[in-house]
Amino acid sequence: MPELSPIDPRSAALLVMDYQVDALTRFMTSAQSADAIARVPELIATARDARMMVIHVVVAFRPGHPEVNPRDPLFGALKANGMLVAGSEGAAIHPAAAPREGEPIVVKHRISPFVGTDLETLLRANGIDTLVLAGVHTSGVVLSTVRHAADLDYRLAVARDCCADPDAELHAVVLDTVIARQAAVVTTAEIAGALPRRSS
Repeated sequence: MPELSPIDPRSAALLVMDYQVDALTRFMTSAQSADAIARVPELIATARDARMMVIHVVVAFRPGHPEVNPRDPLFGALKANGMLVAGSEGAAIHPAAAPREGEPIVVKHRISPFVGTDLETLLRANGIDTLVLAGVHTSGVVLSTVRHAADLDYRLAVARDCCADPDAELHAVVLDTVIARQAAVVTTAEIAGALPRRSS
């Protein structure tokens, strides 16, 4: 299983994925949501302080959800409930994970942020070979991103305390049994320790 090695912030990016109001409030209890967002500000601040690229990934659809295939049961439910429409309150990034001016926002219409977006172009253009991942939900966007990024030979670290899933048992199995085969599954503190110390 991969271990965390030193992270060069010049060739690394933090992906903060699906930290949106609907994802945090419509599928999780308030306690789960609070846990999900508790450490994210610290992780983002750590990346920014190290001058690591921070990329925000969101799901958003046009009104009427024309991007959703009728055969897609997951996004079909979003369409049926009018969720995650671009510009809506539910599609907004949670304030705890709010982007700064200039930080890229990648809009996706599938679970993986690599499908149908310019994410890979953005990463290649900036010389990124290492990804640090945080996301909601673990069994969805986090797992899908790990699988896709591993196939593209990215070095991967997943911030376990910045990932959440409505199903706690599934969350644990996906992180510690499935994802851990392809990524270092670590804490925010361990990620901070893997980054070079800034000189004062």
